[in-house]
Amino acid sequence: MTFEIRHYRGADDLGLFLSLPYVLNHEVADDLEKGRRREEWMWLATRDERLVGRLSLWSPPGGDTPTQLDIFDTDITLSEDEQRRVAAALLEAARGEVITTLNSPPEFARYLSADWREHPDSRRETEMLIEVMEASGARVVVERLRMEWRAGTPIPPPDARLSFRPFRSEDELLDLTALVLSGTLDAHSVEELAGDDARAVARSQYEGEFQKYSSPREWWRVAVNEDGDEVGFVFPARNSYHPIIAYIGVLPDHRGRGYIHGILSEGTRVLGGAGADHIRASTDVGNVPMANAFACGGYPTFERLINMSWN
Repeated sequence: MTFEIRHYRGADDLGLFLSLPYVLNHEVADDLEKGRRREEWMWLATRDERLVGRLSLWSPPGGDTPTQLDIFDTDITLSEDEQRRVAAALLEAARGEVITTLNSPPEFARYLSADWREHPDSRRETEMLIEVMEASGARVVVERLRMEWRAGTPIPPPDARLSFRPFRSEDELLDLTALVLSGTLDAHSVEELAGDDARAVARSQYEGEFQKYSSPREWWRVAVNEDGDEVGFVFPARNSYHPIIAYIGVLPDHRGRGYIHGILSEGTRVLGGAGADHIRASTDVGNVPMANAFACGGYPTFERLINMSWN
């Protein structure tokens, strides 16, 4: 099979680009308008004016360089060998033109149904894409659960042992987030801690993500127990797409006492009180305590996410 690899050519290409199904399709037009995607970061594989594959990079609002490779699809009606050839050609184009020129390559993010392994076409394509990525030197970092609370879902009652207050300062925020990193089960944080100390990782996470949210900082809460000790915190926020629980944690000395449930319910209550009709959250598949806390808090799993990295 012969096909052409080319860049996205503007609005006239949008319908063609969206002709392959994927969970992020509804976001692409707004991403292009807001600069989170750019024509030079988007590639199409076409045959006889039909889309047989596509790849797109993404950046946060205002970003100059892409941080995620989050759209990478082939036409599942193709044979497995044809899908593999199309995927490899798309990735070669993206790596040659953009990815290998960056100091920090984007992370691969594949959004999937919660039961993706039970669907033969989805499983075949996903496992093929992983193999193509691995052949280019990437490796699987983690599989994550994506969860969602919907308006009308009961919010667990407040934990009578806890009260909540805002962070007193940026220094306190960094101190507490550094403490929470001790013993973390989050795969990304574990990798970051292998190369830096907890305070530096906390600052990097704050400046790279949390600081950029435009939602009110007053939503962020420190949980305090009856003795006046800080036991954890939660960052309710809103990203470019959804209300989210951006970060939640319990300090090491206070784990195992069920505080996570009261802290999560406070975060849900803050966003619900601000009018959110849904709230997104995520955690690693291997972080069983956190996954259980979200499930108990009214956040069922609706999708999964696979991350891969060239770092």
